[in-house]
Amino acid sequence: MWRRAECIQLALPPEFSYKLAVRWNLGNLSTAGGLAAIVLWSTTFAFARSLSEQLGPITAGAAVYLFGGGFCLARLALMRGGMTQFLRLPRHYLLGCGSLFVFYSAALYLAVGLSRDRQQLLEIALLNYLWPALTLLFSLPLLKMRANLWLVPGTVLALTGVFLVTTQGDHISWASWRAHLQSSPAAYILALAAAVSWALYSNLARRWSRSQADGAVDWFILATGLVLLALRLLVTEQTDWNLIALGEASGLAAVTALGYVMWEAAMRNGNLLLVVACSYFTPLLSTFVSCLYLNVSPGPRLWIGCLLLVSGSLITWRSVSNQPEPGRELSNQRQMLPSLSKQ
Repeated sequence: MWRRAECIQLALPPEFSYKLAVRWNLGNLSTAGGLAAIVLWSTTFAFARSLSEQLGPITAGAAVYLFGGGFCLARLALMRGGMTQFLRLPRHYLLGCGSLFVFYSAALYLAVGLSRDRQQLLEIALLNYLWPALTLLFSLPLLKMRANLWLVPGTVLALTGVFLVTTQGDHISWASWRAHLQSSPAAYILALAAAVSWALYSNLARRWSRSQADGAVDWFILATGLVLLALRLLVTEQTDWNLIALGEASGLAAVTALGYVMWEAAMRNGNLLLVVACSYFTPLLSTFVSCLYLNVSPGPRLWIGCLLLVSGSLITWRSVSNQPEPGRELSNQRQMLPSLSKQ
């Protein structure tokens, strides 16, 4: 098989070899950007919680995404043809992925806003952290990935680690789940729907978009801010705008916008399996940052959860493969030539 692939590579004209090298470099940069996005999102949890306590979750979300949308528009204005580049993207990507992106953010902030106490907020966060597992699961039918039976124990280990990391120091039982679900079912339905929509978005962004440097995530962020602003007009929240809140909103907006742009590039051009497997570490990193920021010592549950997360993430990453099925490698190489010649 190696010799056959080598012969195919030697048979490529120079212009195709150059474009393959460019695509390979773009994939590595996009993968690194996706890993950086995970780190950025992990560092914002403590600040996002502080901002939500001052402004309310929906007001805070609207401010972050509107400010972030402003940063994105400024970025596009500095790029040659950046304001109109999204018009060249497939319509099903713009409408489908755009709707999923906006719905994810709006549903998550509404779920947080409907939470009645800190324990219920933790349970909603646990539902939201299902999205890495769902992303890998959806990649099997949507992106034609291949998986073996190790995906099941790896996913169970990783989700158990997420549970221990997120709930350290708190007691969550099935009885509390049932009681909260009966008292506020809409919050849990929205949190689960948000996890499903983000997993679908991450896969469909790769399937539906063309292999270009940028997608339309800048416009998705702005649209999310406008939707959250409209929702803010329908609900009542106590807000306390001050210089600290304004600074936190601006900083979170910049980090959020940068994180989403890099995540979009990773989902479209990078190593999706590696990035999604590493995304299991988001709650772990956010907990570490919160412990440092709030001067709190981590408990033993955190270290046990860390071990389970590492083990589960490695197993899930190794259990899913994006290699083509036997007999399809040669046809995939031939199909790639016409697409490269058009770029």
